[in-house]
Amino acid sequence: MAESRDNITVGQSSASDSEQFKLSDLLERGWKIFEDLDNSNEPFGPDSVHRVKRGVNMLEEASSMVAQLDLFSGNEEVEEIATADLKYLLLPALLGALHLKQSSQHQRLETLQTARLYFFNFLKTCHDYNISQLELPKSSDTNDVSEEAAEGGFSKGKSFSPDPSNLVTMAAKRQTKIERYRQRKELEARLLDVRRVMEGGQADDEVSRDFYLLNVQRWITVCLEEIEAIDQEVKILKNMDVLKQGPAHQPAQPSRHPMKPFILTRDALQARVLGAGYPSVPTMTVDDWYEQQKKRVLPDRGSPRKVAVEDNSDAKERDEEEKEKSAENDDEASLLKARNWDDWKDSHRRGYGNRQNMG
Repeated sequence: MAESRDNITVGQSSASDSEQFKLSDLLERGWKIFEDLDNSNEPFGPDSVHRVKRGVNMLEEASSMVAQLDLFSGNEEVEEIATADLKYLLLPALLGALHLKQSSQHQRLETLQTARLYFFNFLKTCHDYNISQLELPKSSDTNDVSEEAAEGGFSKGKSFSPDPSNLVTMAAKRQTKIERYRQRKELEARLLDVRRVMEGGQADDEVSRDFYLLNVQRWITVCLEEIEAIDQEVKILKNMDVLKQGPAHQPAQPSRHPMKPFILTRDALQARVLGAGYPSVPTMTVDDWYEQQKKRVLPDRGSPRKVAVEDNSDAKERDEEEKEKSAENDDEASLLKARNWDDWKDSHRRGYGNRQNMG
């Protein structure tokens, strides 16, 4: 049965003439084109674009032929698949990988969505056949709904909070990626050994079956990683499209009420001590303030205080009267004393004899 399937041919147009390829040839040629492009270090040019399109056309034609032949069924196990038919499980994975090689930026979003669909179909087929214990990623429709819900949550002002559940989820994802990378390296090492046996022409049916199953398991890890990268890039591209639309297409922000001025407690206390920084309205006259200070500093002590004040004023008046009388009498003693004092001031400068100031 496998031999008859491989002998099925299809018309494939090339650059020069029309060639006839079998189903197995279409798969092998498309697979070879992908490996050459993936291992090439040359810049992606027009020749690479042409090879990508040619490989995509070959693999799409092979996929349509496999669908017509009904090679795979969800009611079967992987052991029921013929060894010659195992390699056709790789068609969706190779198609998705070749679509990612396309370099048209204006159709990047459409290219990513097509490649994700191919990867998801490949993983779903492997999950149905129980080839590997894997958890299917969310479909593109479910992913879009979750992204819209997340964007709606952020638009309402909700922020990410690193609660313990999120930290546990992030740690689990990190551990899953590490385990997936380790499995991929082990599969690649085993594939390298089996490939040498296949290329040596000494492979039997068991070795061939092991070779194709190892390739399928390796592509499972590749598709899971590619789907995660595609989801991140799709989200970025959608956000860029929203930004390119401009502020005119963005939802209008709700109007905010003006905030009322408020005074902190520290500022209020400072204003009481140092002033508010602007002329304040007077609350009392100067006379009222003087009376207030007079009552606060000089309290009323009664009549004895008034008597003492009158006695002091009488003593001063008596001293002044005595000075006036002595000046009128002009006795010889006072005149002599005044003259001597005037003479002494004439011959001595002011401050003479003041040793405290070192004069």
